[in-house]
This record gives sequence, C-alpha cells and structure tokens, in this order.
Amino acid sequence: MRILIVEDEQKTAAYLCKGLTENGYVVDVTANGADGTHLAQSQDYDLILLDVMLPGVDGWSLLQTLRRTKQTPVLFLTAKGGVEDRVKGLELGADDYLLKPFAFSELLARVRSVLRRGAARQPEMINVDGLEVDLLRRKVQRDGTRIDLTAKEFALLSLLIRRAGDVLSRTFIAEQVWDMNFDSDTNVVDVAIRRLRAKIDDPYESKLIHNVRGVGYVLEQQS
Repeated sequence: MRILIVEDEQKTAAYLCKGLTENGYVVDVTANGADGTHLAQSQDYDLILLDVMLPGVDGWSLLQTLRRTKQTPVLFLTAKGGVEDRVKGLELGADDYLLKPFAFSELLARVRSVLRRGAARQPEMINVDGLEVDLLRRKVQRDGTRIDLTAKEFALLSLLIRRAGDVLSRTFIAEQVWDMNFDSDTNVVDVAIRRLRAKIDDPYESKLIHNVRGVGYVLEQQS
C-alpha cells in the first residue's frame, strides 16, 4: 500500500517514513502543500498523512481541493488540538485526526483503522489457490501453513496478489515496492522474486508466480 506524507517538519517526516517503510508500506514524502496537492491528485495513494500548518497551501486547502476529485483517505497530523480544528478537519472530509506529539504505535493503529474502513481500500483478505494474504494484519498462509515474510517480501506479494492475473513489468514493480526508478543493470526485482518463490511456491506443487519472458511477472493460478 502507498502512503503520502505531507509534513514540513523534517524530523517528523523522517520518523514517519522510516516507521511506515519498516512496516511494509511504500511511502512518498513532501514538505509543502503545493507539491502535496499535485501528488495527491496525480498519483493513486491508499492514504495521505497530512499536516495542517504547511508552507504555501495549508492542509485545509489541500483537502478541500482533493475532495473535488478524489476520496483518498486522509489522516490529519497536527499540533492544532482545539475542538473547532478537529471538527473543521472532519467536516472538510478527513477520516481521522491525530494530535502531535504521538506514539508511533498509535499512529500505526490509526493508519490500519483508516485503511480498513476507507472507501478506496482494497479487500482485507485475498485468496488465490490456497494462498491467503491478510493485507491489513500482514499475515500470509498457504494451505493453512503460516509463511513468514520480510516487510519488502510482503510488499512485493501484496502488489502481485492485488493485481493477480495482470502481468507487471520489472519497472512497475521497482517503482511500487522500492520507490525507485528501475535501472536495467540491477537485478533487485529478480532476486526478490526468487526469495518470495522459495517461500510461497517451492514447497507446493502448484506454482503461482510466473515469469513472462521479456515483460515481467504475474501471480495467477495456471492449469
């Protein structure tokens, strides 16, 4: 899942980015409202973490602009804790409101809660030929056996299974999972796919992750 952080406090933004990345999310960060508005409108995010007090375009204005075209879930992060501020945020279309300072564990719980009920969210559970992925709780099992994955392995698997049946290019996978421009000299995607296959395919007769020569990879049940 992709999250956009719009936060002008550099330490807070870095703290959020590190914590969310370690929990398997792909994160983009911007420090001002104008760039945040552009990214929110031009990219597809599962959630936006939005500060209120931003240089240029403030969080209120960003949300108002966004709600004209998209219903991407928004969680406000702000030091403005007055009742009128919280009410204003919710009335403008925010999904939740968390006051600074906050514990990361609470933020993570709020993030998962918003994603769970957000209109733009994907199904919580996806099952393909006995491979069951709980996208919110980050649990994976196949034929009833639990499979432990690293954060990046889970991000890769969740991308593949959410787009089951679609052939995904190496460039697209690199951009979505590693948030990087794909370099033809690197084999990061192929190495990650091999490691993922070792856990979810190799022990089973039916293989789910397939290489499409010259294009990329697809997750699907093949007869």
